[in-house]
Amino acid sequence: MPESATTPPRRFGLTAARLAAVIATGVLIALPPAATAHADVTEPTPVVEGGTASLARDWRWPVHPFRLVRPFVAPAHEYGPGHRGIDLLPVGEGVVRAPAAGVVAFSGQVAGRGVLTVDHGDGLVSTLEPIDSALPAGTPVDAAAALGTVSVGGHAEAGTVHFGVRLDGVYINPLVLLGGVPRAVLLPCC
Repeated sequence: MPESATTPPRRFGLTAARLAAVIATGVLIALPPAATAHADVTEPTPVVEGGTASLARDWRWPVHPFRLVRPFVAPAHEYGPGHRGIDLLPVGEGVVRAPAAGVVAFSGQVAGRGVLTVDHGDGLVSTLEPIDSALPAGTPVDAAAALGTVSVGGHAEAGTVHFGVRLDGVYINPLVLLGGVPRAVLLPCC
């Protein structure tokens, strides 16, 4: 239905850079699990270049090194099925670190599992679960600061951490902020 001359234009509240990040999410959603399930990730990834660089601000992987065991799958609509984050299996220590500087917005139990949410400003909020953390809400954290350790519970495979990111309340693919999947090192078979 066309808008009339008396109806004000619709405003969606997204800047060009934020809109580009949301659109880029659609490009990065189809990572085949088989291609990443057996690859150890050992190298850090540079931040995203171009329109989303201002959003990326030195984002880091919350566990390192790791295996990407489940990719982001965008839902067809707001309430549709999907996987609104990525699941990472730490290879080595299970320390979970802040993906970027911010303030702990929530730290506690949700449905029997530990959840920690960090508000990074500019509409970006990350959530990590399951996690054991002693940090209370309101604690400022630097990028790569230890937040806690991988715990158990929730939908994620045992020993993995689910990493989700929202931009202005809408889930986006965390890989947009991390520069995509870093170079994989294949392990010998058997």
